[in-house]
Amino acid sequence: QAHLVETGGGLVQAGGSLRLSCVPTERSFSSFQMAWFRRIPGKEREFVATIKWWGNVTNYADSVKGRFTISEGDAKNTIALQMHNLKPEDTAVYYCAADRIGYTPFDSEHSYAYWGQGTQVTVSS
Repeated sequence: QAHLVETGGGLVQAGGSLRLSCVPTERSFSSFQMAWFRRIPGKEREFVATIKWWGNVTNYADSVKGRFTISEGDAKNTIALQMHNLKPEDTAVYYCAADRIGYTPFDSEHSYAYWGQGTQVTVSS
């Protein structure tokens, strides 16, 4: 059962931008940190970015630094992922994840107990 819902995926040309959003299915949902992961075809799911609510600390995978920005969304406990200068290698299903405890490491999918069903991002060359 998905606890989070992602929106905003789609098809974009290389160099373009997209903004993903993630909203909990329950209004009372709270978290310690939230993150974005992605699954590129033929590969395992990989870390993209995370935000810890205490101090709004963010971290990024090296492959997206300087191009992607994770931030709080329009409501509490929601997040967004603004993606600029998209590349064909960014093509993937993007997943939102949440952790209520503060597990580490923040870039491991095993630290997150709550997930969305994913949204497809396709970047054409």
